[in-house]
Amino acid sequence: MFARRGVINLRVMIRILFLGDIVGEPGRNAVTRMVPTFLKERDVDFVIVNGENAAGGRGITGRIAIDLLRCGVAVITTGDHVWDQKETAGFIATEPRLLRPTNYPEGAPGQGSIVLQTSKGKVAVLNVQGRTFMQPILENPFLAAEAAVEHLREETPVIVVDMHAETTSEKIAMGRFLDGKVSAVFGTHTHVQTADERIFPGGTAFLCDAGMCGPDDSCLGRETGPIIKRFMDNLPGAFPVARGPVRICGALIEVDEATGRTTSIQRISEKLSAYDAQSH
Repeated sequence: MFARRGVINLRVMIRILFLGDIVGEPGRNAVTRMVPTFLKERDVDFVIVNGENAAGGRGITGRIAIDLLRCGVAVITTGDHVWDQKETAGFIATEPRLLRPTNYPEGAPGQGSIVLQTSKGKVAVLNVQGRTFMQPILENPFLAAEAAVEHLREETPVIVVDMHAETTSEKIAMGRFLDGKVSAVFGTHTHVQTADERIFPGGTAFLCDAGMCGPDDSCLGRETGPIIKRFMDNLPGAFPVARGPVRICGALIEVDEATGRTTSIQRISEKLSAYDAQSH
């Protein structure tokens, strides 16, 4: 709160929770169980999750997306595995809260951004995919993000970007490129949370990788044995989603609704027991 010429002004702060890549059934069960708790106990106003690995570790289905939205998730972002489930192309065309990277060529099903109204103002979410060591190679993410942000800022300065990319350099470059133009840039894709949360000079929060919501005793959410075997013999094999305790990773930010500037960022990394991670 601050006063000017006898007028009291209240700063409206929007608390936004961003959760990293959901991996398989263990990850999505933990998220659907914990999101209502975050909403209630931490006064979260808006929840974004990356769901591109929610269906058995690859892709997402309409049913899974609906379950996530029903538990309190506002927007689901994706990435390079968005089309791994055959039904997704048809479903994403009907559900605007499930995003695909905005830098797909024109004509791709779905959309790469959305603006939603909340009780504290409008929040925009933008999904973009990097190109370095990524397949498929999409349109230039920097040019696509620049154009999308310019359009979104006509409706709201509160904009959260999921930068789905492999390399730290490309994610950091995107964060610096959008500093002062968006509220936050969160990296996804590598499933390993980084410890570089910060707020850039222009008021944009940044975390190079939000991490994953998936089995903690694993290799990126998969059983470790088959992964090690693949590195040893180079032969193809199945990589089942691991079981056991789940770690939920992401970040919680507070954003000034009037300016879109982030005032605080808190990295989230919480381990749930195997029982607590299940839906009850």
